[in-house]
Amino acid sequence: MKLHALEENDNSAMDFVADLLVSLSIEYNIAVDAPHHTKKGQLTPGDADSGRGASAIRDAGRLMHTLSTMDETEAKAFGIDPEQRHAYVRLDKGKVNLVPPARVAIWFKLVGVRLDNGTPDYPNGDEVQTVEPWKPPKIWEGLSSVSLNAALTDIDGGLPNGQRYSSDAGATGRAAWRAVQQHCPDRTEAQCREIVRAWCKSGLLYNETYDDPIDRRERKGLRVNHAKRPS
Repeated sequence: MKLHALEENDNSAMDFVADLLVSLSIEYNIAVDAPHHTKKGQLTPGDADSGRGASAIRDAGRLMHTLSTMDETEAKAFGIDPEQRHAYVRLDKGKVNLVPPARVAIWFKLVGVRLDNGTPDYPNGDEVQTVEPWKPPKIWEGLSSVSLNAALTDIDGGLPNGQRYSSDAGATGRAAWRAVQQHCPDRTEAQCREIVRAWCKSGLLYNETYDDPIDRRERKGLRVNHAKRPS
């Protein structure tokens, strides 16, 4: 459906359209929801400026939302096949005047629904696409304190060659996420990295300077604050 035929880049024209919609909402006691195209380029979830056309469109809205497909980083974190990530979309609040912004995106998954309208000449019938609610896998769900503490013990003990584990993004052989994945094999690399980040943020893991026996220099490595271990 087309709402209007005016120039969408003209602020005065879009103000006119918005005034008409407001008049309708007041006269008939209704709410007006107007889906809108986004501009070309990368869409940032929750960016109220992602809409195409004049800024008056954005300014006239009381509530603004964005719909965006799952990006590669999110797919990796959730363990979704990169080729299937476009089937997942997130809804984010982009302009909120009434309620605080959501801290967690609302996710949906695109699914096909058969209409069972097949005929002898068209036996498969039609299939339409719709969405169903989808919840990202919770990183900590299903992890036992035994597995988590085992990973922490490995991190605190360091590597067999005397080096210590690191939480740095560029770490390879010393990457602490590997110790986590060894005891939590059903978690992806990105999920294990998130667990390490959470431990560092809480103070359960902290950096300590040590003499690296391989590189023969001082560097920082991870240690465990045993008082904060999972019970």
